[in-house]
Amino acid sequence: MNTTSTPVHAPASGAWEELVTAALLGTERRTPPGGAPGREAPVALLDTAAAETVRRRAGLRAARAAARPEPAAEDPRPVLPPAAARRLALLLADRPGTGGGRRGTAPDLMELLPQWLAAANARGFAAPPQALPALLDAARGRTDLRPAALAFAGPRAVWLARLNPDWRFALRATPGGGASLPHPEDTEQSRRLWEEGLFAERVALLSAIRAREPAAARELLATTWSTERAEDRLMFLDSLRTGLGPQDEPFLEQALADRSRNVRATAAELLSALPGSALAARMALRAAACVAVDHTGDSPMITVEAPHECDASMERDGVVAKAPAGRGERSWWFGQLVEATPLGTWSTRLGGRTPGQIVALPVTDGWQSELHAAWCRAAARQRDPEWARALLGTPSAPEAGGPGAVSLAERAKLLGTLSPAERADWVAGFIAAHGLSEAFQLLGVCVVPWSAPLGRAVVDALNIARDAGSYPWSFSGVMGLAERCLDPSEASRLDGLLAIPDETEDASPGAGGYWAEAFQRLVTTLRLRAAMAEELRA
Repeated sequence: MNTTSTPVHAPASGAWEELVTAALLGTERRTPPGGAPGREAPVALLDTAAAETVRRRAGLRAARAAARPEPAAEDPRPVLPPAAARRLALLLADRPGTGGGRRGTAPDLMELLPQWLAAANARGFAAPPQALPALLDAARGRTDLRPAALAFAGPRAVWLARLNPDWRFALRATPGGGASLPHPEDTEQSRRLWEEGLFAERVALLSAIRAREPAAARELLATTWSTERAEDRLMFLDSLRTGLGPQDEPFLEQALADRSRNVRATAAELLSALPGSALAARMALRAAACVAVDHTGDSPMITVEAPHECDASMERDGVVAKAPAGRGERSWWFGQLVEATPLGTWSTRLGGRTPGQIVALPVTDGWQSELHAAWCRAAARQRDPEWARALLGTPSAPEAGGPGAVSLAERAKLLGTLSPAERADWVAGFIAAHGLSEAFQLLGVCVVPWSAPLGRAVVDALNIARDAGSYPWSFSGVMGLAERCLDPSEASRLDGLLAIPDETEDASPGAGGYWAEAFQRLVTTLRLRAAMAEELRA
């Protein structure tokens, strides 16, 4: 029989408490239990306390052990091929260096782990049980790994997380902490879980129903909406992004009057993503009143008259009244109005012009930057590729940001509205015209592996930078991206770049050796990625 240990008997009634009291008051004021007053009383107190401590620790008797945990759920997915399992062990055993910039020709295995996990999940393999502790440790240290790592680990990750507090993140990241959700047809059980379940279980239930039946999820949320805490209302409201449609408008309109500012702002954001909503129409009326075409000059120009106040109705519709530090109030309000206005409004308002023609119009009194920036945010929010193309302009334009994009972040968001192929072609053209100095953030929105034209543009730009004797460490970020994102088939094209180039007089000291190491690491990594893919196909 499995046994553990518990005390045989408690100390004599109150003995330990009396010892503690005597120690606190002093033996001159309180005689220790079982001792005599006098000069030897302190020593007697300590001896008695020591004996009592040993007795409390050693006096044990056999007792029934706690119940063993239930076995982990079976994972029905196919077993990982042996070569791929060995590769996973190597990837998990790698640890990032503690020094400065990474040098040498060895691939950075930890940076390849996300890609390996994505490929393994795409093929539906189960994680080897012996690899789960290392996999969970890796995910604990890197939040970006968690979704793919937990999907690969499967049900056993939740089972292990219940036994090890270091892996509690798996319970938080898994809907319902691994608890099974009611059957879709069991509406009574779903309602009971919604009313009585833990917060994580309720979020998981709402998300699952929303993905299957958006209207049913919204109706379920409405049953308890008025009694939910503000922070919970915000999380539940965010779940409506999935399957958002015109049927959600009445509920979101009610949420505009919520007590919580964050809830009101989220409701306004969701409504502005519905071009046919009443809020979008109200915003369009306000924004259209601020923008017009002036035909009095030699050529038409856009004029802007920003709002002079932010009234209560604007605040109810999500306009934040207080401007950030350094921003004028009127431009702040104006930008929010334009951002929330359906982009289709502007063709009607501005003489039937296309987005390209509208963006090409000059804007008076220095309002162009504010207006175009708001249009950029609207195009990204409304996922409008035609407006995105107009605002991006041609990648070879002298103003590398295009006519409307005023920052790298906005360019990246605009590119996200385009198809993967068009996105890659635009970034390739940008790199060919402007080099790599501003390309890092743009490359981050391109689909992996990079298309052949984009890959060639990146490699050619790196080669040009090397031949020019450029400071090599300036390109370490792009080189790291290339290691993870270039198509592995490009490795053979890079063999000619592995030699150490002759350094010119104005080249950075040691640049040639660094470039040779960097290209060698790139080639080695690409070939390793090809081998990883082949192992998963075995």
